Amino acid sequence: MDQIEFYDVKKRDRVQVPVSQCWKVKYERPTKDGGVQVRYAVKAEVDGSKLTKFVSQDVWQGLSCEERDK
Repeated sequence: MDQIEFYDVKKRDRVQVPVSQCWKVKYERPTKDGGVQVRYAVKAEVDGSKLTKFVSQDVWQGLSCEERDK
């Protein structure tokens, strides 16, 4: 996977971003029953627009981009 497709809300169009310009983020939050919900996302910034795409854990782990905090 060389590029990731994001949806740019400002442009109302899909944007292809190279994986080298993206980073991985993991969102964790507590649930009512005491567990932890984990969501995996890929983020990028293009032309001043911050882009986020939620992906599965398998896709997230397979990406070669760096992992950052939110």
